[in-house]
Amino acid sequence: MKINQVKLILIILIITCSFQVNAQERMIQGVVTTFDSIAITGAEIRIKSTKQIVKTDTLGRFTAKVDSKDKIKVMAKGFIPAHVKLDEKVKIVAVNLKMKAGDKAREYAIGYGYVRDAERLSAVSQMNNKDIDFSQYSSMLDLIRGRLAGVQVNGNGDIIIRGVNSINSSNAALIVVDGVPTDGSVLFSMVPSNVKSINVIKDGSSAIYGSRGANGVVLIETKKGGDN
Repeated sequence: MKINQVKLILIILIITCSFQVNAQERMIQGVVTTFDSIAITGAEIRIKSTKQIVKTDTLGRFTAKVDSKDKIKVMAKGFIPAHVKLDEKVKIVAVNLKMKAGDKAREYAIGYGYVRDAERLSAVSQMNNKDIDFSQYSSMLDLIRGRLAGVQVNGNGDIIIRGVNSINSSNAALIVVDGVPTDGSVLFSMVPSNVKSINVIKDGSSAIYGSRGANGVVLIETKKGGDN
C-alpha cells in the first residue's frame, strides 16, 4: 500500500513539474525589416534559453518558442545585430536592423538574398561619417547637396528627391532627426560634425510615414555619447 502511495506521489510531482515547464514556454511571432519596411529574408534569430536558431521567411516573418523571460539575437550579414529582451507579455516582436555603412554592406544584403527586392534597396541612399568627414562641411545644405544620388537641396532648405512627385504644392521630403519628424528649417541649425549618418528613402519604403512621406524621407541620426 505504501509503495502505491509513493508511486502516486511521484506521478503527481512529475505532472506538476511538466505543467510548470509548459507554463514557462510560449510561442512568439516576429518580423525583421530594414529601413522600417523592407523585409529581410533568411535573417537568423537565436534564442538564448534554448540556443535554437530560426530564420525569417520571404516576408521577414518568424515564429519561435521562448521562455517566459528570454532574449533573442537577430543577425543578417551586412546588418548590425540586434539584441531583444522579451518580457512575459510579449507575443509579437518587430525588429528593424540597421545596415552597416558602405557599399559592401549593400552587396551583402542583396548577394546573400537578405533583401530580394534589390530595386527597393537601391531606392535608399546612404552617407555615414565613417565614410566621409562631415566636419569639412560648413553647413548641412553643403553636406547633402551633390553627395546623395538623386537628391537636390534648394535655398529654403527643402530637400527634393528626384523621381518622387507629390500632388501637394510642396515637393519637399520629410526630414526625421533621431526619430522625430521635422522640416527643412532644422538644417540651418544643425552642425555637420554632430551628425552620424544620413539616409534618404523613397518609393514604398517611405510609406510608413503616411502622406508626410509621399515626397520621400531623409533620416538623420546625430551622434550620441561615445560616438566618434
